[in-house]
Amino acid sequence: MITVLLIITAVLTALIAGLFYAYSCSVVLGLGKLSDPEYLKAVQNINREILNPVFFMSFMGTAILLPVSAFLFRSEQPVFIFLLLATFSYLIGVFGVTVVGNVPMNNLLDQFDISNSTTDAIKQMRDNFENRWNFLNNIRTVFSVITIALVVCACIWNKEV
Repeated sequence: MITVLLIITAVLTALIAGLFYAYSCSVVLGLGKLSDPEYLKAVQNINREILNPVFFMSFMGTAILLPVSAFLFRSEQPVFIFLLLATFSYLIGVFGVTVVGNVPMNNLLDQFDISNSTTDAIKQMRDNFENRWNFLNNIRTVFSVITIALVVCACIWNKEV
């Protein structure tokens, strides 16, 4: 049964890694081509729409299942070490960066009234948002890829698979 949990953990982790990877190598590039008002409106809409049960299941599920999996495999080396490192990688580099970095920026952007702002204010908002948000997203991408690599290693070294 714990092997099934490990596989579910791997799938959720892979889904999150894929989300951030796809965003980094395609979505932000496409958004970058938009005018300032179009960019801000698009990002506002994306940030609102991503707050859905499917996203939360994988994002929060990974944050829960990684430490649970590490705990359940605590007596099996090196599986435990891989899962412990994956847990730290995810909780700090993905979950932590999201909560401390990206979410506050998303909330600030969500409160920004594009239609009643000047061209200069819109440009300033984009300038303050885009590069920093993309940088933080790239950090999440790297750490989510590291996390899934560690979970895959745990799966490979798991004797029950």
